[in-house]
Amino acid sequence: MSDTEIKLKPNVAAILRNARGLILICERLGVAGAWQFPQGGIDDGETAEVALRRELREEIGVEPTAYTIIESRGPYRYLFGAGTKKRGHHGKLQTYFLCDFHASDDAIDVGTEHPEFRAYRWIAPGDFRLDWLPPMKREVYRAVFADFFGHKIQPSA
Repeated sequence: MSDTEIKLKPNVAAILRNARGLILICERLGVAGAWQFPQGGIDDGETAEVALRRELREEIGVEPTAYTIIESRGPYRYLFGAGTKKRGHHGKLQTYFLCDFHASDDAIDVGTEHPEFRAYRWIAPGDFRLDWLPPMKREVYRAVFADFFGHKIQPSA
């Protein structure tokens, strides 16, 4: 591979939707006001679905019995920007999963062994704000909200 080739890390992201049609977003640990969907890398030998189930357990303590996968879409991609590389990758290649969450909120625990989030909340899809995200992720979230909810996220004020 030449130095000019872009290497993207395969990744999954979860949109958990409760019975009221609200979606789960989580606030990043150490970055107040940075809200996003749980996401994580696909390890060697894993399928996207296996990675999704592992990441939901690792990041927010949610077991596979607490949700049903409704659909997946992707790939969506973003670059870290300014030539940045993380663990040899220039960005992420993501598969998003829409999942119906059918457990109580007690099934969610952001205080996992290796926490990535400090809080969570349920919001209507139309209440998501782009300024909660770093600029590199904003176009992906615009596409995801359009594809899954037919909703156009408005630019941040």
